[in-house]
Amino acid sequence: MKINRIDHVGIIVNDLPVAKSFFLDFGLEMMGEMEVEGEWVERIIGLQSVKEEVAMLRTPDGETTIELVKFHTPTDGAGIQHPLANTLGIRHIAFAVEDVEAIVMKLKKKGDELIGEIQDYKNTYKLCYIRGPEGIILELAEQIN
Repeated sequence: MKINRIDHVGIIVNDLPVAKSFFLDFGLEMMGEMEVEGEWVERIIGLQSVKEEVAMLRTPDGETTIELVKFHTPTDGAGIQHPLANTLGIRHIAFAVEDVEAIVMKLKKKGDELIGEIQDYKNTYKLCYIRGPEGIILELAEQIN
């Protein structure tokens, strides 16, 4: 048995166009979009009457893929959550970036929220968390030479 790599990270969203725009503005590239429904997907994810819209995006190097999913049916009755960084479960996605400050300024102009502040970690990385639409948290990590 061997694990090769993470294939993709799936993010369930309420407003697919807004989430898609967030990741495209961040610098990811669109791979494609599709509608998904039917017994085969219902059997995989354990839900009934599934109808969803999917957008696949990737980093410019092609190494990381993000799957954004909007469920038309069934819907999540709890709605959008804005958990804190210490809430149990998967909480953020970390990206290696260049020029953290410029990226943060760009995203803040679009209404995204810097959580805390940009910090220098032992003169090796500049790190920060930024919250995008629907509570999505990204960690930005810029290696310091």
